[in-house]
Amino acid sequence: MGLLLLIWELIVRSGTVSRRLFPSPLDTFEAGLSLLEAGVLFTDFRFSLTRSVVGFVLGGIAGVLAGLLTGRLKPVEFILSPMILLFRPIPAIALVPVATVWFGIGERAKYFVIAYSVFLAVWLNVHAGASSVSETHLRVARSLGASRTRTFREVVVPAAAPDIVNGLRYGSAVAFIVLIAAELAGARAGMGYRIQISAEFLQTDRIFFGLVQLGVLGAILDALFVFTSRRIIHWGER
Repeated sequence: MGLLLLIWELIVRSGTVSRRLFPSPLDTFEAGLSLLEAGVLFTDFRFSLTRSVVGFVLGGIAGVLAGLLTGRLKPVEFILSPMILLFRPIPAIALVPVATVWFGIGERAKYFVIAYSVFLAVWLNVHAGASSVSETHLRVARSLGASRTRTFREVVVPAAAPDIVNGLRYGSAVAFIVLIAAELAGARAGMGYRIQISAEFLQTDRIFFGLVQLGVLGAILDALFVFTSRRIIHWGER
């Protein structure tokens, strides 16, 4: 990584590319310092993190529950799956105007857009995991007299746990990707908002800093998911 940054810095300093269009790592770092001195760095971070977490939690819970139900209950799958598959191709940014009309330009519109995308990502993984639980395990549980509720809780959920974690892991990445689109809905603070404003004023150093922020935050969250999953569901590692 250090070598890559050094090469990047040298290429920009050599004049091969325009510094205004492609800032160096040092320019990007200095842009971050200027945002810190202006008092907006941590404000943007707090707003964006809150939006991402709230949207992720709402979409994640709904996605896990819906995925388990559609994966194991045929009537529920018959009703919900076609509806969900109908909405899957619709990109989050296309829902920004709708969310603004429904919820106004406040935080609820942003929560909705993020939760929508997280829900679809999580549901797809959980549904696949729940629907592929070994029939042998289910028959063994029934032969031992386990009720449908107990079988669901002690057989289906543990068997689908790796897919649940993978879905939530993917959903966390989606939350940060969609954050940019969500903050187009009338935001006045946030990392996505700052990137948008910087683009309007051609402040590419600030744009790059915002992208680095999102990348680092996403990488940290992904590492936490991997660390946690290896200790909680080690039997399902793939």
